[in-house]
Amino acid sequence: MRRLARLAVNVGTGVCVLGLGKAHALAHGYPFTGTSRFAWSLGFVLALVVAAYGFGIPDLPRTRRRAALSAIGATAAATASISVLQLFVGDALLPRAVVFGAALVLVPWYVLCTRVAGDIRSRAEDRDRVVLVGDVDEADTLRAELDRAAERHAVVAAAVAPADLALVDPPHLPLVELTAAAHATVLVLSRRAQSDEDVVLQAARLHETGMRVRTLSLFYEQWLGKLPVAELERVSLLFDVGELHAPGYARVKRLFDLALGAVGAIALAVLVPIVAVLDLVANRGPLLFRQPRVGRDGRAFSILKFRTMRTLAGSGEPTVEHDPRVTAFGRVLRRTHLDELPQVLNILRGELSVVGPRPEQPHLVAELSAKLPFYRLRHLVRPGLTGWAQVKYQYAGTDVEALEKLQYEFFYLRRQSLALDVRIVGRTVRSVIGRDGR
Repeated sequence: MRRLARLAVNVGTGVCVLGLGKAHALAHGYPFTGTSRFAWSLGFVLALVVAAYGFGIPDLPRTRRRAALSAIGATAAATASISVLQLFVGDALLPRAVVFGAALVLVPWYVLCTRVAGDIRSRAEDRDRVVLVGDVDEADTLRAELDRAAERHAVVAAAVAPADLALVDPPHLPLVELTAAAHATVLVLSRRAQSDEDVVLQAARLHETGMRVRTLSLFYEQWLGKLPVAELERVSLLFDVGELHAPGYARVKRLFDLALGAVGAIALAVLVPIVAVLDLVANRGPLLFRQPRVGRDGRAFSILKFRTMRTLAGSGEPTVEHDPRVTAFGRVLRRTHLDELPQVLNILRGELSVVGPRPEQPHLVAELSAKLPFYRLRHLVRPGLTGWAQVKYQYAGTDVEALEKLQYEFFYLRRQSLALDVRIVGRTVRSVIGRDGR
């Protein structure tokens, strides 16, 4: 149903813009599909759809006020983009009645779709009630994970240790009774529970009644988009990696990188003279910042960014929020994420991909490889400008946070696909629009 809400946003946008365009053509006596305005109308539809996704419509806003602000922001952003383009070209690409009329119609439509998605989300939260058979620490961790960054909403309705589910009296099935009392819809078994015959027998009985049964590892993947810590030391990490074991995917991914890299290179060419001039005012020094990073197969390369710090600032120290070394203009570049744009050159050279594990500095790789199990697995693929760990967890400044981030990176390696790559790019756009950069 949530997919229907998203589809309604996209279809409604197309119907609105194209309908207004057709109405304007009929009113003024010109063929709509036979002119360039039809193509620009499709471009305006695309701009509105991208802006709506970036502002979280219909998934993220939780209140009517947030829904209204997001809808206004999305339509305003798309309207501004087409208006600036018309000003730059010096021609009325689309009639004002179509541009501003679409904005007026789509704001209430986006609010309606968001409210429908919110109602569906609330029902989903009530529907996924989990009973976990595992240790206390596993239950506490799972509750915290579901509260923080769930891909699918769920609540731990009950948790029980495997030892408490022994079949002392054959007619008595404690796990069946517990799931009934908790109104559970999903049963999750920890690794220890999977080796307990009494637990497996009762789980099989529940499965026959239609109960969804998952291992803890699979539940983490499907509901949280990560691998649990316990899995990072086991043979379950010996999975196929798309870039290594699926040549067709690897080729398509590279074409995807080159296409987006080419578009980014055009934007970079436009931005370089602007940044160079503004650097003279508020960010004196070299235009670019270069830093060694570890790439695919452990090979080092120089990553490129627009410089955001004073030239005397130490480049080896990690940056922190409100870092005093960042210049005034550098803060603008970071907030807008424009400092990352020169990395399109790394993408075109094959050192980076658009999507992949974020590359780290050599000394950090050496430290983390010594501390974290299977850390070097992330270097089997080309690192990325953005990645699943970035959109899910953002920054990692400690060993504990690095381990948390690694769980998301291994999920990406395990599930690599073009669909997941596109999903990550979309979430990155949403993150850039919705949050401050660092």
